[in-house]
Amino acid sequence: MNTKDYIQREEKFGAHNYHPLPVVLDRGEGVYVWDVEGKRYYDFLSAYSAVNQGHCHPKIVDAMVDQAKKLTLTSRAFYSSPLGEFEEYVTRFFGYDKVLPMNSGAEGDETAIKLCRKWGYEKKGIPENEAKIIVCEGNFHGRTITIISMSTDPDSYKGFGPYTPGFVTIPYNDTDALAKALEDPNVAGFLVEPIQGEAGVYVPDDGFLSKAFDLCKEKNVLFIADEVQTGLARTGKMLACDHEGVRPDILILGKALSGGVYPVSVVLADDDIMLCIKPGEHGSTYGGNPIASKVVIAALEVLKEENLADRAEELGEVFRSALKKIDSPMIELVRGKGLLNAIVIKPTHGKTAWDVCVALKENGMLAKPTHEHIIRFAPPLVITEEQLIECAAIVEKTLQSFQ
Repeated sequence: MNTKDYIQREEKFGAHNYHPLPVVLDRGEGVYVWDVEGKRYYDFLSAYSAVNQGHCHPKIVDAMVDQAKKLTLTSRAFYSSPLGEFEEYVTRFFGYDKVLPMNSGAEGDETAIKLCRKWGYEKKGIPENEAKIIVCEGNFHGRTITIISMSTDPDSYKGFGPYTPGFVTIPYNDTDALAKALEDPNVAGFLVEPIQGEAGVYVPDDGFLSKAFDLCKEKNVLFIADEVQTGLARTGKMLACDHEGVRPDILILGKALSGGVYPVSVVLADDDIMLCIKPGEHGSTYGGNPIASKVVIAALEVLKEENLADRAEELGEVFRSALKKIDSPMIELVRGKGLLNAIVIKPTHGKTAWDVCVALKENGMLAKPTHEHIIRFAPPLVITEEQLIECAAIVEKTLQSFQ
């Protein structure tokens, strides 16, 4: 079978809920992936920042395989020997009292929403069914019915109503709007991405997060950080909130928590918040399973042992500097933090960000457009400076081909 055959099979038997680039990947290692014809590419999406540690990192894969040979799943009906080890490691790693494990990032956000509402009723004294959570325009927290109910993107919510109530939407990066919304005594939480990834790597002003956190504290409102994409060394710190010294009341993590080898997400909080949820009120059959427990420990060890946060900080500066030197009328703006970056594309001769990404593929580099005019660049954090410079040259060569 060739690329066309694989694509046709997916089109015939799979739901049409994605629009992938026309490339069929077969294997990966480090910063590279290979297609079914054997062509090698630089991966500049990293599975939406799930593969921060690089494709098929041997330490993480070994942890998964070793545990898979011993015990794969018990459900939470019983205790398992790896779970407590995982819980102790993760809570100490991030400095929280308790962790609640799930599987996907969307499940992590759903968990945080339930936890915030329960806290609002039990601890803040909000009348039953009146709790509100403030969210931001341009947000992307997943695709469940409840999560799309807070979306401002028609592609996410249109045609899926009725929607879940209880959300108040304000502009992103606007502390005045936040302060006004916080005047409502029934607000239980503020859910925010430290950098809006799916919106096109929208980096807020310096001080936004710390000011927002202080405003929440003044009104006894939980500050909830969705770090599913921005967390785990991607932006140059272990958490993007670390750039401003903010410790969220509720922290949501996923994606690179497993290095891309297994679906794992967690919600972290202290006892006063986490213990609002009692037995039987929330859970998941696979959440906290033995394989996930061992994989997460290995994945977090890799982040520290290989100093990937520091690498992202240093190499991000190098990459943005190289992109800004590219002389092309198609580049309207370069922005980002660490190794989460984007270029805003100005259509030239009718060519869009999608066309640029298809051309990048032909030149050996995989990236994906978002919102039609933005290309996100997020390589595995194990990339070298020489490889980054080579990839910046690929971007330049590709854009010049449109002139």
